[in-house]
Amino acid sequence: MLNCREEIYFLTNQHVNIESIVNTEGEKEISQAIHTLIASYPYFRTNPDYCIRQQTLNDDRERYNVVAFVKGTKNQSNKTVILMGHLDTVGIDDFNHLKEKACFPEELREALKEEQLPNVVAQHLQSEQYMFGRGVLDMKSGVASHLYLLKYYAEHPEELEGNLVVVVECDEEDSSHGILSSLPLLKQLKDVHKFEYVGAINADFVSPRYEGDPNRYIYKGTVGKLLPSFFITGSETHVGSCFEGLDPNFIAAELTKQINYNPELCNEAFGETTVPPVSLKQMDLKPSYTVQTALSAYVYFNFFIHSWSPKEVLEKLKGQAELAFSNALEAFKARYKQFSEISNQPYLEVAWRSRVMTYEEMDQMLLAKHGDAYVAHMAKFKQELLLDTSLDTRMFSAKVVEEAWKWMADKSPAIIVFYSSLYSPRIEVTGKDELERNLIASLDFAVSKIQPSYEHPIVTRNFFPFISDMSFVALSDDEEGINAVSSNTPCWGSKLFVNYQDIRDINVPVINIGPYGFDAHKQYERVELSYSFEVVPNLTNEVIKNLLKS
Repeated sequence: MLNCREEIYFLTNQHVNIESIVNTEGEKEISQAIHTLIASYPYFRTNPDYCIRQQTLNDDRERYNVVAFVKGTKNQSNKTVILMGHLDTVGIDDFNHLKEKACFPEELREALKEEQLPNVVAQHLQSEQYMFGRGVLDMKSGVASHLYLLKYYAEHPEELEGNLVVVVECDEEDSSHGILSSLPLLKQLKDVHKFEYVGAINADFVSPRYEGDPNRYIYKGTVGKLLPSFFITGSETHVGSCFEGLDPNFIAAELTKQINYNPELCNEAFGETTVPPVSLKQMDLKPSYTVQTALSAYVYFNFFIHSWSPKEVLEKLKGQAELAFSNALEAFKARYKQFSEISNQPYLEVAWRSRVMTYEEMDQMLLAKHGDAYVAHMAKFKQELLLDTSLDTRMFSAKVVEEAWKWMADKSPAIIVFYSSLYSPRIEVTGKDELERNLIASLDFAVSKIQPSYEHPIVTRNFFPFISDMSFVALSDDEEGINAVSSNTPCWGSKLFVNYQDIRDINVPVINIGPYGFDAHKQYERVELSYSFEVVPNLTNEVIKNLLKS
């Protein structure tokens, strides 16, 4: 067993002290600190080209990954394991009056002793078995574990059979520019050094699945994440004549009611079920107050998948939107009739019908009708829209759909379904090929070796339940599934682009062995010390050794 607790504690604390909130200068600062640390080791002073600070590609910010590798000499082999983890964190505003102490675990611990804390948090604080602070759990302790193993094998390459590559990436908490930029570099290393990637190990955090859960989880593969979005048009009218038009917010409300928390939209695979979709945005697109109803509304949802493809999700949500639209119209008619009766006004038959299409269907319809004029107009519109740097991919996409809608001849109320953000692909690691079987066997062996000396059950599950950069080192989707993303993402090729061939060029099965703790992304974020700083690096090391055996 590696005696690593003190060193990993020190590394974690050191890197938590650097405030590296995503999309801030802190990302640059911490990448420089990590690069300087690795480059100072004798192995990398001898082999300076083996430690690389890589600037991200196609990014509107200057930030960097750190990629370093050790070549083992025990029994020279091309087999290579990738260790991966991210250096950025979410913000610290949730720490409120303790914000200035959020990145200083020892100071924060003392300050929390004076606070009124929830019972379980107070118990953890008093136990002194937890480190508190922003990034301690998500995921600087995981990165520290990887850096410890990198240093260990840099000092003992004679114990390493094969090669070890560590990727510490930026921008995991937002748009994954870091891991996506690292893929061409990993391919270059593969070509130049003849690396044969046999497995990847991420070190993102794990937490209890329910209150009182004693298990420490390891995950094979990861959940996929989509952002299905809905552009909803109505029929504008003066509010004094409200039944002469159709408020798109009324349809949007029915759509949210239909989709939000809907168990029918949970995806079960291998005995594990995703949480249902939940709304992340609901708004109309009126620029300012008027006494007219809105012309359009915009809604989007978080959507997790285990086995469904992006194409299947579109089909399911198109059906849900049709149902919501029909329900909204039925409610509208019923209320209109009731109002007509109590106001002694005539009821006029409502002509609108449920009308739902995907962005791709609308785009193809407009292309067939307007040809090059439509294509040229939309290309110019997107280029001009890029000048507005305040727009994220979500609002950029909404504006593209809104502009395309202006070309529709039939402007009766409708719902357009599309995607408006990065797709984080689902990954299944089930033993379907030799690489996966070897990784699973290595993991099972590692758990069987470590479990007897650890008090809590170490349990393996199939899907890491949170968004992570694991999604970008392998693909479980086929070409049709991926094409459904690119064809239905209005900002594709302008505001957003992913070269999925880069992922296919690496295409390595991935597992997550990460630190254990509570309240990631929250004020009381904390990491449990014994599992995270002792068990995790030793489990990871056993997987590495078994995978690299010739």
